[in-house]
Amino acid sequence: MRFLTSGESHGQALVAVIEGFPAQVRITKEEIDRELARRQMGYGRGGRMKIESDQVEILSGVRQGLTIGSPICLQISNRDWVNWSSVMAPFHQSIPEEVVIKEDPRLPKLTTVVTVPRPGHADLSGALKYGFTDLRNIIERASARETSARVGVGAFAKQLLKEFGIRIGSYVLSIGKAGTGPVQPLTPDQQEQVDQSPVRAFPPEAAEEMIRMIDQARQNQETLGGTFVVYATGLLPGLGSHVHWDRRLDGRLAQAVMSIPAIKGVGFGAGFKTAAFPGSQVQDPITYSPEIGFRRTGNNAGGIEGGMTNGEPLVLTAVMKPIPTLYQGLPSVDLKTLEPTRAGAERSDLTAVPAAGVVAEAMVAWVLAEAVLEKFGGDSLPEIKQAWLGYREGLRGKAKGGKC
Repeated sequence: MRFLTSGESHGQALVAVIEGFPAQVRITKEEIDRELARRQMGYGRGGRMKIESDQVEILSGVRQGLTIGSPICLQISNRDWVNWSSVMAPFHQSIPEEVVIKEDPRLPKLTTVVTVPRPGHADLSGALKYGFTDLRNIIERASARETSARVGVGAFAKQLLKEFGIRIGSYVLSIGKAGTGPVQPLTPDQQEQVDQSPVRAFPPEAAEEMIRMIDQARQNQETLGGTFVVYATGLLPGLGSHVHWDRRLDGRLAQAVMSIPAIKGVGFGAGFKTAAFPGSQVQDPITYSPEIGFRRTGNNAGGIEGGMTNGEPLVLTAVMKPIPTLYQGLPSVDLKTLEPTRAGAERSDLTAVPAAGVVAEAMVAWVLAEAVLEKFGGDSLPEIKQAWLGYREGLRGKAKGGKC
């Protein structure tokens, strides 16, 4: 199973193609649109969220609410395309010098040709790689707007995983210096509460301090990073593998989450904190009972040992750096003149940590769906479920003293 996305930030649409998705999985447009809406939420988001109201259009691969086994194509239109149709036209048209940000006249106008790279962005590296001096060609694809397509894809994976009782959620742990909470899976009620929070904070009382930090950043023309937690419950042990480096599930999950723009670190369970403690305080002791089987008395491992799920909830924490687009502009160099100057500003967020958690949910869901299909195979949901149930019953038999 794999997917590809296509589209630019101010292009006509974002498109994703999913290949290898099993047949007979029930899909609802409402669930996909709900995930897209969650990505757009969050205090401190930029003006683009006022323009876009993402909704999915399924072009192929789904019929009468069921996947049919053929490639799935989904599209998310960019409403802002009307303002950029000449700038982003695939063939030559007269290009205006500036595009006005209509929703906030206090912000600078967007220039259609950009020659000053922003520190911390893909601008300069991309220009050097592909041989451009107009950074617009890099900015448009490197933009985190692309993650909308990933969330659409992840919604398909979530609806597949739900068939096996696997639930995925996320919450914001900190923004800037505000907020520190427990790293743990949430109940459905707690997750609903998080999604009602303006910054998707847990515990909820942390939201007030985070909002104050964001307001201060706005006054200072700054941006803020933070940390968020993604979790998955209902996983059976044995997804992933220890036998080759590229099959280890923690490595695959880390790569998927690290592929989200601005993510700088991923840890599982107790994560980076484990470096400060002796092994006896880090490893999770194993217990056994005929009723439950094998369990751990803690979850410092975050649900993964040896590159495989161990039956405990999957819990990971990710670090997001501050968004590198600053309205104050950082020192840079003009690619045309090679003279020192200050970088300009594209329309941007003050912080996108709440949205990044939702994108990370989508990526985690995709990797877990891949792992489920790798272990249990099958072209249709009934086949996969049969194998899943057989494996689960086998685990229960071992828990009751059967042969391993």
